[in-house]
Amino acid sequence: MSSVSKPITAVAFACLFSLSVFAQTSALPHSTPEAEGVSAAGIDSFLTAVGQSKHEFHSIIFLRHGKLIAEGWWNPYRSDLKHSLYSTSKSFTSTAVGFAVSEKRLKLTDKVIKFFPESLPDTVSAYLAQLTIKDLLTMSAGMEPDPTGVIPFKSVNWVKAFLATPIVHQPGTKFLYNTMATFMLSAIVQKVTGEKELDYLKPRLFEPLGIRGEDWEANEQGINTGGWGLRLKTEDMAKLGQLYLQKGMWKGTQLLPVAWINEATTFKIDQAPGVAQSKKDSSDWMQGYCYQFWRCRHNAFRADGAFGQYIIVMPDEDAVIAVTCETPDMQGEINLVWKYLLPAIKPAALPANEAGDALLNQHFAALALPPLPQGSDGQAPGKLFSIKPNTLNIGSMEVKFRHDTCRVLFGVNAGVYELNFGTGKWLPGLTSLQGPSLLLGAKEDFSFLTPYKVDGSYTWVDSHTLELKLRYIESPHSEIITCHFNNGQLTATVEASFSYGQHKVELQSE
Repeated sequence: MSSVSKPITAVAFACLFSLSVFAQTSALPHSTPEAEGVSAAGIDSFLTAVGQSKHEFHSIIFLRHGKLIAEGWWNPYRSDLKHSLYSTSKSFTSTAVGFAVSEKRLKLTDKVIKFFPESLPDTVSAYLAQLTIKDLLTMSAGMEPDPTGVIPFKSVNWVKAFLATPIVHQPGTKFLYNTMATFMLSAIVQKVTGEKELDYLKPRLFEPLGIRGEDWEANEQGINTGGWGLRLKTEDMAKLGQLYLQKGMWKGTQLLPVAWINEATTFKIDQAPGVAQSKKDSSDWMQGYCYQFWRCRHNAFRADGAFGQYIIVMPDEDAVIAVTCETPDMQGEINLVWKYLLPAIKPAALPANEAGDALLNQHFAALALPPLPQGSDGQAPGKLFSIKPNTLNIGSMEVKFRHDTCRVLFGVNAGVYELNFGTGKWLPGLTSLQGPSLLLGAKEDFSFLTPYKVDGSYTWVDSHTLELKLRYIESPHSEIITCHFNNGQLTATVEASFSYGQHKVELQSE
């Protein structure tokens, strides 16, 4: 069952923004945009463009010369919340490999099969025997198609399933994005260190950078997923970018060797050989792949996660930009950075602009994703509906109203889950009901992620149609549930935000 805390008001959120710089990013020195050679007006133009775009930004942090010059969260997302990183997790796995290499626990030329003699297929092919750690790092494991859509959902022993997958191209010769290859890196780190990747990174990376409260999904064998599943705050993402910008140095200590940073972030393999240069010039996915980092245009590189979770490192500008988002157009999201933020960066400090800084701070404080609009009251039968079998395993649903709160109880499998929704506002709450995810249904232990933090809002579309929106605010995603009440019956649709209207699950009362 969920519990509900006091809603965050607009005034409280503005105060939260003004305090968050000091409370949540104390490890990062602060400055004004102009003092670090960045136009506050340029940042403001970026925020305006975001508000007019199809991209749903959740947060942004902007560092220049190692100083935090701008940060903001779109309410109900907040500075103290973690956010699921999807494949941005891969760059942290690359970092774990870097530590293991620097400690001489492994070499990039090590063959993968040597770490898992107990999990090898009966016949080890020549290509499998050749497969190295470097091939995993560069997404050139030689498999086709990518087995990620199958192994996590069908197998308990992901290592064994990966090693049994046919390798059809010579390792190291052809790029194919393969998230299970990253999982194998996590498994190798755990094999040679005796620790989960998360635990191995804690004293080496997270604690020195002042990163706290992090967590990472693991499969049923207790191996961190590696290629996805890490949850961090936006400031923590920015810190990793700054560490790489500083060539592995942090507060006077060389955490990672300069040579590893250079090796991990430079071109290693062409994702699209033979593609016309004109097409490459407009794409941040055709600049070359590194060790679980992507090359970008403008001589930048990035950590990159589904739906627009980015750590963009710009060595030429001495800048880092970290963003969380949900977007159907990840290239379009980066294009906003290049169009508005890159030109705002100047070679030298700019004249002080207190008025411009004040306007920018006001813009940041007002950032919000609007709740559903407050509408006139409708009519919902005050009864428990039994629901016909469906792919979400929702067996029952009950809708109740009290004052300006809509209380919904879902019967899912053997549990009953309470969710609360506000009218004309976001109503914060907690639930153990798992939300939408690309990895929903994977053979993982998700229990440590609960309770999930959520915010709910409702509106009556008409007197018989109720719309509910539920944001899982430590992930990129939300759900929209539309209920139609007619003659004592219920029909409803459930839609994950990332399907963008293309897929809805139908519910029908018995």
